[in-house]
Amino acid sequence: MPAGVTACLFDLDGVLTQTAKVHAAAWKQMFDAFLRERASQTGEAFVPFDSVRDYDEYVDGKPRYDGVRAFLASRDIKLPDGAPTDAPDAETIDGLGNRKNEIVLKLIREQGVQPYEGSVRYVEAARAAGLRRAVVSSSTNCRDVLAAAGIQDLFEQVIDGVVAEREHLHGKPAPDTYLAGARALDVEPAEAAVFEDALAGVEAGRAGHFGFVVGVDRVGQADALRAHGADVVVDDLADLLPTS
Repeated sequence: MPAGVTACLFDLDGVLTQTAKVHAAAWKQMFDAFLRERASQTGEAFVPFDSVRDYDEYVDGKPRYDGVRAFLASRDIKLPDGAPTDAPDAETIDGLGNRKNEIVLKLIREQGVQPYEGSVRYVEAARAAGLRRAVVSSSTNCRDVLAAAGIQDLFEQVIDGVVAEREHLHGKPAPDTYLAGARALDVEPAEAAVFEDALAGVEAGRAGHFGFVVGVDRVGQADALRAHGADVVVDDLADLLPTS
């Protein structure tokens, strides 16, 4: 880390845990069912959700309902917002978001959660070096995922979707949740490094004027991560550890 950086703010899915692919699968299952039904009603062609391009562009790293809204806008589909209490079968933004959440929780129960070994090694090294550590995630299931992966004790603070809703924080690419992470660790943004695999997340790190932004390239988008604000891009956090 650059001189002056004393804290690490880690995204969850795709950085610490191998759950990004689970989320992508859940988004695809939900949206494809919705789009297929819509096509049968309107006579329009069914164009499936692309679990790489559409996921990266519209939903990755964003709060769930914002992701639904962004993807539907890309298809010129307008639905009422609804409310967070909407049933998963409701034809609303929040209803579709809740439908996706049901799917992802089912997949996590069935498949479990695996952390990235290199990320665990890096966080353990950061703890040993005296660096402060927080998780910053848009997921309302963040604490459950950390517990399922067995890594919850590695972090001092968690800023997740529950905190964001309670404190009315804007989701990534706005820097609000990362700024909240820095406050929770009692450090200034310039004293904190952000670790992100999502384009919206590295944008948030840059917008918040953090001391360092690390892009984690799990899907071959290194150039895009740099373009959106990453100071350095690695394939795995273990790449940042000393080799000797």
